[in-house]
Amino acid sequence: MGCCFSEPVDFSGEVNLFHFDLHRAVGKGAFGKVRVVEHKRSKKLYALKYIDKSRCIRQKAVANVIQERRLLEEIDHPFVVNLRYAFQDDENCFFVLDLMLGGDLRFHLERRGYIREDIVIFWIAELASALDYLHRQRICHRDLKPDNILLDSEGHAHITDFNVAIHYSEKRLHTSVAGSMAYMAPEVVGRRGYNWAVDWWSLGITAYELLFHKRPFDGRNAEKMTNSILKDPLRFPEEGRSRCSEAGLSALRGLIDRDPSTRLGCRPNGLGFDDIRNHEWFSSIDWDALEAKELQPPYVPDMERANFDVSHELDEFLMVEKPLTHSKRKANPDLEKMRPELRQLEEQFTVYDFDRSQRMSYYPHNQAIGTESTSTDRTCAPSTTATLIPTATIVERSQAGSPMFESQHRYIPTIPATSRGPTSM
Repeated sequence: MGCCFSEPVDFSGEVNLFHFDLHRAVGKGAFGKVRVVEHKRSKKLYALKYIDKSRCIRQKAVANVIQERRLLEEIDHPFVVNLRYAFQDDENCFFVLDLMLGGDLRFHLERRGYIREDIVIFWIAELASALDYLHRQRICHRDLKPDNILLDSEGHAHITDFNVAIHYSEKRLHTSVAGSMAYMAPEVVGRRGYNWAVDWWSLGITAYELLFHKRPFDGRNAEKMTNSILKDPLRFPEEGRSRCSEAGLSALRGLIDRDPSTRLGCRPNGLGFDDIRNHEWFSSIDWDALEAKELQPPYVPDMERANFDVSHELDEFLMVEKPLTHSKRKANPDLEKMRPELRQLEEQFTVYDFDRSQRMSYYPHNQAIGTESTSTDRTCAPSTTATLIPTATIVERSQAGSPMFESQHRYIPTIPATSRGPTSM
């Protein structure tokens, strides 16, 4: 599904959609689709995530899109879906990302029923490496779940979707409820204030679900789900010990710990990741080789089959929605005449080209872009039957008067050390 354009492409100018051939759609998000694209000069394949500006404005998500764009520029890690280009035209904002054709873990979990323990160990080790890196960049993902973990064609796991990710503060705990409720830590749903430690809880819930094809805490509505996360004991299914070793159960107990002072991965002074690396469950992992992507993944996706929902393309074939096409931008747009949200996107969703641009940090400047989205499209709202959708992403505005670190008489995890592993700074 390419598109031909008669004029020659100017590769010396800023990157734009004309630099790419458009191929099949492989995913769908809240404001647009994800499709495979090929850079016309390098012939490299990427994933193109595009955001419909008008829909984004209607959903009051401009701040989230700009936040994601800025955070992605700061990140470059083997187990993250990294940003390679960013640009916009009059109708859309575009993210060009590493291509992951192996599918998301939700897809594989539903196809297989549950995931073998040795596979889960490998994926969790890769994801732990990515989380440690993000936390050293002062980034909290806040929405780790099987849906937001993608496999490449070789079977390596990568974290994606930074739409609700934030820079965590060194002085103030965050209180806004963001993420997917089934994976939220107790300090999030309990509104006690939180920081990066919540990602390790979400990793534990994800590991539990991959192993047992169910989550440890559940509820048909938000109140019951919250109560379950805050109070229900951590139990394992009857088949738990046949699917998971004692070391694995120990790791799950460590990650799914309501007390962040004892939660696995959260020991102060940057030592939490050392606790994970040294845990018996990961004794088979050569961490240096893992982070160099030198280890053979125990599960390789079948690339002869589609590892995604093939119906994403049908909407365009059936004219359910307008297909993406190359289109030239209007020359010299008048910013003064634009509505504020469009102007904000025009000015702050800046061009990025990994071949030319030097990655930069926006910390702490990107913490005050604007109000976080509270639209129903991004909200974990009850259905018409009052049933909770536990895997839907929610995000709300931070509340005024968030508790300060120095005013709290509770454990506050120290910022992870910045000396370990790869960094883009």
